[in-house]
Amino acid sequence: MTLDELLSDDTTRDLRLNLRVIREAPGLTPVQAWGAALAAAHAARGASVLRAVMGEAAAHLPPETARAATIAATLMGMNNVYYRFTHLVEAPEYAQMPTALRMQGLATSGAPKLDMELWSLAASIVNGCGACMAAHERTLRANGVTPGMVQAVARIAAVVHAAAAAVEGREALAAVPSV
Repeated sequence: MTLDELLSDDTTRDLRLNLRVIREAPGLTPVQAWGAALAAAHAARGASVLRAVMGEAAAHLPPETARAATIAATLMGMNNVYYRFTHLVEAPEYAQMPTALRMQGLATSGAPKLDMELWSLAASIVNGCGACMAAHERTLRANGVTPGMVQAVARIAAVVHAAAAAVEGREALAAVPSV
């Protein structure tokens, strides 16, 4: 099922119209935009939306690039929890301790570092880790990424996350027997 088909009812009309943020992402290449959408879909944990994003992304992402976006999302799933913890407990000693979490996939994915940063940002936005969002945004900006490109990734993450929530909610309610 496509994203448009998943978002075809009257409750998701705005989300369907907002899919243009992926398809026409200003400043991003199609690979960057669809990689961000794929990373956000993984982070959003909605199986139907993840399958639909992967189906549409396949026209823009070679398999090795889709794999790299998946690696970014997977590693952010770990890092975002850890760094959100260190940030929220407000105990400075945790920030001084080594993380001791393996993250070599970010450097060995085969994708350009800038793309991995964009996709890591997308997953971090969905996962809600402020420390990670700030770190990825700083790295991106230091490497010449414009505020418009960062905003495009944030918009993609927002729409994909909302789509996953809407579709998963609708599917959960459809499974409830009528009373």
